[in-house]
Amino acid sequence: MNDAAIDLPVRRLGLGVPGDVALDRCVAVEAPVSVEVGGIAYAVMMATPADLEDYAVGFALSEGLIGASADIRRTDVQPIEGGWALRLWLTTERNAAALERARTRVSESSCGLCGIANIEEVLRPLPPVTAHIGTDRIAIAAALTALDAHQPLGRATGAVHAAAFCSPAGAIRLVREDVGRHNALDKLIGALARAGIDAGEGFMLLSARCSYELVEKTVRAGCPMLVTISAPTSLAATRAAAAGLTLVALARPDAALVVADPQGMIA
Repeated sequence: MNDAAIDLPVRRLGLGVPGDVALDRCVAVEAPVSVEVGGIAYAVMMATPADLEDYAVGFALSEGLIGASADIRRTDVQPIEGGWALRLWLTTERNAAALERARTRVSESSCGLCGIANIEEVLRPLPPVTAHIGTDRIAIAAALTALDAHQPLGRATGAVHAAAFCSPAGAIRLVREDVGRHNALDKLIGALARAGIDAGEGFMLLSARCSYELVEKTVRAGCPMLVTISAPTSLAATRAAAAGLTLVALARPDAALVVADPQGMIA
């Protein structure tokens, strides 16, 4: 798994069953990733240093720095002391807008939105969802059943989130993993953009709690439906409904909670 995981010497404590054991445990790598745009520091994110090229594109799309992957002229990923440097060079027009955006940030966070000073800016209306797919509960169940087989890092470490893009029939087409649920989704969005796959032609499945920023990233990617295995927050629910995003939460093999389905997509 390259830079995504390491073996860590640990001691297993005998609790219910007596006896301690020394062993090596595979753990997910969490490292600071410095994001620079046009040579200017933009953010420092904690992430798993794998698929960082995908992350660069997805992060830039989610942040509104670019409108398409073609707006990035070049990316450069380099290991540095204590972490990684992720450098983006944008087109002239996009670079100027990114520098202006950087001036509105007052702090950094894992979601990339909490640093905006103006609350009204955080809660600005999302672009309406225009894509529509025909799907059903059978497709959701199929995707949930198949997800584990697409999480090698998750199976090895038990410490990362997965973001999957699924066909309307529930077939998993692409997956990315990261210690951060936001990062996993950004990586997936970037991978879709780099592969020329339209996010409007399927749905997202996340092994995470459904917070509002995951809704926002999904909507901005142009995807019409988000399914998460854990519960939603109130803001996630209201933002999804307002944008026209179908939101399914607490998805389990036996049941799921339809939080919002403004387009009536789920049969």
